[in-house]
Amino acid sequence: MAGDLLEFEGIVLRAQGNGIFLVKLDSGGAEISCHLSGKIKKNSIRILEGDRVKISVSPYDLSKGIITFRTKG
Repeated sequence: MAGDLLEFEGIVLRAQGNGIFLVKLDSGGAEISCHLSGKIKKNSIRILEGDRVKISVSPYDLSKGIITFRTKG
């Protein structure tokens, strides 16, 4: 099941309430609502507007994703 996820890169546009972020994808420019993965919460990694992130999206629901990595730069 974990191998079925699609991975994309994008930029955080807006930090909404309750740990939800709006991410604009580099490929296609779609905007996806994402929440943080457990590793990011556990290590207290801060995600701010303008950060580049990697997200994983289920092929069954392409409107929601999980932020799995914050890239440098």
